Amino acid sequence: MFRILLLSFLAFFCGALIARDADPRPSFTIYKTSEQIVLDGVVDEAAWEKAIIMSDLRQQFPYDTSASRVKTEFRLTYDDNFLYVSAVAYDNTPGKYVISSLRRDFRGAGLDGLAIIVDPFQDLTNGFFFGLNPAGVQREGLISNGYIRGEDLDLSWDNKWYGEAKIYDDHWIAEFAIPFKTLRFKSGAKKWNVKLYRQDSKENERAVWPWTPRNFEVGTLNYSGEMIFDEPPIAPSSNVSIIPYVATAGSKDFINETPTQSDFQVGGDAKIAVTSSLNLDLTVNPDFSQVEVDQQVTNLDRFEIFFPERRQFFLENADLFSSYGHPFARPFFTRRIGVARDPNTGSNVQNRINFGARLSGNLNKLYRIGFLHMQTQKIEELDIPQYDYTVAAAQRRIGTNSNIRAIFVNRQQFKTDSSDFRFEGYNYNRVLGADYNYAFLNNKITGWAFYHRQFTPQKVTSPYSQGFGIIYSTQKLNLTFFQQAFGRGFDPAVGFVPRAGYKRISPSGEIRFFPDSKLLINHGPTYDLGYIWDDVYGYTDHDQKVGYQMLFQNNAQASVNYRNVYTYLFAPFDPTRSPSEVMADSLPAFSSYHYSSIEASYKSDPRRPFNVEFNGVAGEYFNGTRSGIQAKINYRIQPYGVITLDMNYNKITLPAPYQSADIYLISPRVDLTVSRSVFFTTFFQYNSQFNNVNINSRFQWRFKPVSDLFIVYTDNYFYSFDQPQQNFNPKSRSIVLKLTYWLNM
Repeated sequence: MFRILLLSFLAFFCGALIARDADPRPSFTIYKTSEQIVLDGVVDEAAWEKAIIMSDLRQQFPYDTSASRVKTEFRLTYDDNFLYVSAVAYDNTPGKYVISSLRRDFRGAGLDGLAIIVDPFQDLTNGFFFGLNPAGVQREGLISNGYIRGEDLDLSWDNKWYGEAKIYDDHWIAEFAIPFKTLRFKSGAKKWNVKLYRQDSKENERAVWPWTPRNFEVGTLNYSGEMIFDEPPIAPSSNVSIIPYVATAGSKDFINETPTQSDFQVGGDAKIAVTSSLNLDLTVNPDFSQVEVDQQVTNLDRFEIFFPERRQFFLENADLFSSYGHPFARPFFTRRIGVARDPNTGSNVQNRINFGARLSGNLNKLYRIGFLHMQTQKIEELDIPQYDYTVAAAQRRIGTNSNIRAIFVNRQQFKTDSSDFRFEGYNYNRVLGADYNYAFLNNKITGWAFYHRQFTPQKVTSPYSQGFGIIYSTQKLNLTFFQQAFGRGFDPAVGFVPRAGYKRISPSGEIRFFPDSKLLINHGPTYDLGYIWDDVYGYTDHDQKVGYQMLFQNNAQASVNYRNVYTYLFAPFDPTRSPSEVMADSLPAFSSYHYSSIEASYKSDPRRPFNVEFNGVAGEYFNGTRSGIQAKINYRIQPYGVITLDMNYNKITLPAPYQSADIYLISPRVDLTVSRSVFFTTFFQYNSQFNNVNINSRFQWRFKPVSDLFIVYTDNYFYSFDQPQQNFNPKSRSIVLKLTYWLNM
């Protein structure tokens, strides 16, 4: 295995040195202005007359071989403080635009919008995303890993910038003003990479400058152009933001019958630009009570489910800390800090953080660094001690857009109960690791390799994780091959490792046919295979899936799959995941099962006010059967909100004496936007696996840019079909009032 890894490193490293783009990047010049730009959806300033018009956008969806069917004119200019963008988006077809709601950070296929992506360091790895729709609703996000996959764009990031839009009879106009204080860049750099694109619901197309193949994400940084400044921008001399908050809360635990508790908190964050590209984030007594609750899922697996990070403090440069390894074995997972599991409801609860510091960003075009240190409070009732968390990371660019990275993670409980203070302390858990991420031939070949090792006071067997992967992607063919090995002793305390002690290979692929059709864009067969074994029990699992998928001209999608699974159980397991009070019999340890099923899915045209998503499964399940349906029904009240009903039903039938079950997860949601600054969301969740009904209502008033008033109400009730006499008995309840204010110094 070592020889294979070494040869792979050498081959791809040599490829990085010799691979070159065949054509130079397209470019344009941006001219500085001294004139004040007014954001009003009217492009009448003289600076726009001087600016170069960027109108040669190319289709990226549904095809990528022709010019855009509609005309779009982008113009860019700047002054000492802002990067300005204007765009005139013309129409060929009369009618309304598709606007999901007035909520910030909209996302989805078929919506109308204009966007700019900037890569100030031209590293083809990280960038900033800013967009507007015809109603002037903003969205901003951070790009990582070159935006090769959809999850590489994180719209949870929030920062201060300005934008307005105005609708006319046959076009609409958007204007952006992005403060240089919001961006991270090298002061005095003459060139940045940029992408400009438009999403048009009437023509059902995405158009982009420069041209980008349709088998990649529209924002893929490897296909970007150069923006050349006539006078290189100078970073602001002072770039410090203070974000204080005050919060008050009341809560009641009905299960333990504790008195109603009230809480008043004061704290805040600070963002300090150490250099124009290196940012220091500080937090004291942070409060994340305004973050929306996780959307629950039905868990029929034996292992833990991953929920993404959405807290602002952890988001900027998050890939420097959290994207190491493989999704099955992350050495560092930020949600281990400040979040604990409430055993009464099965939901996450806040584990208060005393303070934290986070330094991250670019040293130059080749190097990025990250450092994080945080301390959390002890939680007596959950038996969680006070811990200090330290993470250090570094990244070095290799070739065009490959990189090698290293990370060190330490969770430490210091020995302070005597005068003998030792740094070694006790109860520590550390991980040291290295990753190599590569991308060659304009992203046609991408992949990664990694090795991580854990260190603890106790001796454990095989405390390591290792893997590599390769992805070959063209318009008609996509092939992947991944290999991972996770030692039995690899269990990082601040990581996400749902399972250890096994080896895995997982080839997958798809073929796409592009017919001359008014109905279909593409269709073709797919396969996704996974095989698992270990050194003790040998071959223990496989998951084999073969199917066929179709993408329609109206953005609808459909697929059907045949799935065959083999599972060897190391421990007793109840396939229904019934609540503990049910006392269901579990399948015995050291038993094995072969089972097969058929899966089907369909998504309708998302441009329609009424649209649906459907997933169905039927077939064998362990030693019984399973039939299930998941449906999501959306109704858009344009432009004021969306009503959604998410339903998940699974019927699991097992032979006696094992427990059969009907498992429900019902999640209606109402998302209303009174204006671009006032939002109201109510989210209901009934989960039969926890016999729990959860209600989460959140009111948000954005009275100034990135300054908010939140009122959040959360309730949990007991509900079970088997115990109706206890239904709607309360478990816990809380209400939070929080005020935040963003102050630039």
